[in-house]
Amino acid sequence: MIQKTLEPIPHTEDRTSVASPSSHETTTIAVIGLGYVGLPLAIRAATREFPVIGFDIDTRKIESIRSGDVAYITPEEQAELARTKILTATMSESKLKEADVFIICVPTPVNGYEPDLAPLEGASHIVSKALRRGNLVIVESTVNPGACEEVVLPILEKSGLKVERDFYLAHCPERINPGDSKWAVGSIPRVIGGAGPASLEKAQALYEQLVDAQILPLNTLKEAEAVKMVENAFRDINIAFVNELAMAFDRAGIDLVNVIRGASTKPFAFMPHFPGAGVGGHCIPVDPYYLIRYGEKNGFMHRFLITARSINNRMPHYTVSMLSKALRRKRKQLSRSTVALLGVAYKRDVPDMRESPAEAIRDILEKRGAVVRIYDPHVPEHSTVDSLEEALQDADAALIATDHSEFRTLTPFHFMRSGVGIVIDGRNCLRKEDFLESGVHYSGIGRATL
Repeated sequence: MIQKTLEPIPHTEDRTSVASPSSHETTTIAVIGLGYVGLPLAIRAATREFPVIGFDIDTRKIESIRSGDVAYITPEEQAELARTKILTATMSESKLKEADVFIICVPTPVNGYEPDLAPLEGASHIVSKALRRGNLVIVESTVNPGACEEVVLPILEKSGLKVERDFYLAHCPERINPGDSKWAVGSIPRVIGGAGPASLEKAQALYEQLVDAQILPLNTLKEAEAVKMVENAFRDINIAFVNELAMAFDRAGIDLVNVIRGASTKPFAFMPHFPGAGVGGHCIPVDPYYLIRYGEKNGFMHRFLITARSINNRMPHYTVSMLSKALRRKRKQLSRSTVALLGVAYKRDVPDMRESPAEAIRDILEKRGAVVRIYDPHVPEHSTVDSLEEALQDADAALIATDHSEFRTLTPFHFMRSGVGIVIDGRNCLRKEDFLESGVHYSGIGRATL
């Protein structure tokens, strides 16, 4: 791809003068928030020879980026970060005045079941103070429909500048798969909505230089905001469907995983989803609540989404109930048992614990009196032992909450030699068939072994 020649725009203290939409070309990009979304995007922009100002309020994050030792990006991104000389990581708000484009990538979590837009509001205030005539602001943070217009835009216009006249605003919902080198920030198609035609045109032109994939312009900011909501609600609902099937099929003696494999042979109109011990991460267990609250605000109740969230939130409890049942068959009580909890990250081979169901499993086990040994090779600071062997040694049971590669290679022999008689596979990552004649009890989610 041939990159367009970009000319910097001169900054001026006249924040209210009118800018022609066609007069602005970007040169320096400020990425606000350097987490799992922002840092890969900043690195990508730098590799495309855009000077990048990476801003974050987390001192440890800035220090790790400056040192080049960042655990939450891929090895390829690590190498690109080490090579680039035009990415500056900073906590200085004054540095942001050098930017022509601001891309907001701060988290939008939920507290309990309530969406928390405080980080987005804070980032918008920071950008507003640095905003200059001709600037482009893009929100990548996942937000409910209306948030850009109702939350971000009023804060930005406190600068005295007006959107589509003095500056430009767009939303390009983030799409990133942490730990995935194939589907990285530069290879995933994107959608964009703008506050007006000039905003949309400028944002699309930028992303066409950053991303080697389709860029689909949408009609409004709200449409772009809704896209991310729909994507993740779709996954949450389908995961809830198979999780409910798992609980039903366990009682009926039907192996749901085999059923899904069979259904997957249909070459159209079926998309496989698989059951598990719960849903984690920064999107799937969070975004439905934004839609639910947005619906309530507009007088509508999303019964389907509420039910799906309820089912998926129950899965840690169901997983522990499977363990309790297996222990009772061996005349043991959960309250007096030692359990090796394998994995606390929400996803395979990443150090990310956001919304991890493993934390809920840990809390339930401890509340019910179990002695919990935690081991996660990717999150050692949250492990209570230093090795898999130490976690398993003489434990009454092992519960796999994360399907890390280190755990996927385990066989009945590994458990037998450590004296572990029960394995609860919360991610269905082991071969059930290997355990049938081993003497080690195995239960997977929906595998119909109890």
